[in-house]
Amino acid sequence: MILSQLNISAEQCFEHLLKVIESERFREKKGLGNEVPFFICPYPPQINLEIEKVVHQLCTTLEGQKIIILNINLYDLVIELLQERGIWEQVLELESSLPSKTQLLELFQSVLDPENHLIPAITNKMENINFDVMFLSGVGEVFPYIRSHNVLNNLQSKAKNQPTIMFFPGVYTHSLSSGASLDLFDRLHDDKYYRAFNIFDYEVD
Repeated sequence: MILSQLNISAEQCFEHLLKVIESERFREKKGLGNEVPFFICPYPPQINLEIEKVVHQLCTTLEGQKIIILNINLYDLVIELLQERGIWEQVLELESSLPSKTQLLELFQSVLDPENHLIPAITNKMENINFDVMFLSGVGEVFPYIRSHNVLNNLQSKAKNQPTIMFFPGVYTHSLSSGASLDLFDRLHDDKYYRAFNIFDYEVD
């Protein structure tokens, strides 16, 4: 049964994802044609903390079945990158002193540019572990400094060999009439991304 992303519970999310990822058909990307193996896992923003637990629980459970998950939290990755650049403490000071959040946004967009900084960091992690599926989480925490569609657009040439699931606190819509959109927190329209599948539309026989 296809689940509704509007009222999905954390328990339903866990059960569905576990069943899907356990499937060799999913992990081997069968039935996708030439499409990029990107999947969106949309969920109600109010259960964000529960979904964080789901992500951890999935990693642990699947590892017990010898299915390795590369779990990348974008918020943690951002902090890691800022610390590597030696500007983390400076950013903390600027956040409270800058008169405009726009200036902080401009700084982040330069330092955390997906093509030049974020995607190379993700690619580096991909190259250092033999994994079966990649998780991307922390999308809400890094908005608006990092936009989910920018991550996916820049990552699609790098992450073609294993499925990627992005945990998205909002709604992912895809229709012939209106196209595709990622609506963060159910209200912030985050531009168009057409090449991902809704994980809740994926059914395992």
